Amino acid sequence: MILKEEQAKRYVRHFALKEIGVRGQKKLLSAKVLVIGAGGLGSPAIMYLAAAGIGTIGIADFDKVDISNLQRQIIHMTDRIGETKTNSAKLTVSAINPDVSVICCSELLTPDNIMNIISGYDFILDCTDRFETKFLINDACVLSEKPYSHAGVVRFEGQAMTYVPGKGPCLRCLMGDVPHDAVTCKDVGVIGAAAGVLGSIQALEAVKYILGKGELLCGKIFSFDGLSMKVRVHSMPNSDPECAVCGISPLIRDLYDHREDYVITSCTIGGDDE
Repeated sequence: MILKEEQAKRYVRHFALKEIGVRGQKKLLSAKVLVIGAGGLGSPAIMYLAAAGIGTIGIADFDKVDISNLQRQIIHMTDRIGETKTNSAKLTVSAINPDVSVICCSELLTPDNIMNIISGYDFILDCTDRFETKFLINDACVLSEKPYSHAGVVRFEGQAMTYVPGKGPCLRCLMGDVPHDAVTCKDVGVIGAAAGVLGSIQALEAVKYILGKGELLCGKIFSFDGLSMKVRVHSMPNSDPECAVCGISPLIRDLYDHREDYVITSCTIGGDDE
């Protein structure tokens, strides 16, 4: 791959980083990253991935832009209310960086289609706000051996972790069964800047994974409290040998047999995603 003159100018700050340089930039331009949820977490993640020159960005979200989203979902604009979030996000990505190819997926993620949707991507970002969907993404990534970044945010606080096959626990290792009664942003509110912090961390995790540089949040939980400005990184290096999906004798070998875990009675990804 030969970089064009305009690309050389665009990515000059990356070239100055010994961890990236021209070779690393070519890796980014060849990479494929899927962002599930174009909301509060997905907005900054998608925008920073686009600015970094990720060659292909998949955006999965079945919802439409609502005025209540605009308080935190900065990838969308007021004049796009009523448009699909995938198309709105694609417009913003195109305005940021014409190098980036965007693949839109406006389907509701289910056990029937998620394996096909995530295939072909190098890294996945879970930017959703419902644990039923988060566990669907986790289980699909574990079964298909896909690395991914998880994040969640409510009020002024949030957390993030990264799963890489064979290098630490998955979300089920840490949480067990799906907490169907967990609160969401719709229930208790969220400050947009906190979502921006966590979404930016997810983008950074994707970039580091693609480059093969730095330490990922594998076996670690990054916790952020925006009110106190306390940041903690908890070490949880080992997978749970009794984990239902990645343990020694996993119970979940097929998403179809456990579809009740992923059923949401109200809104799903995109409805009031973070």
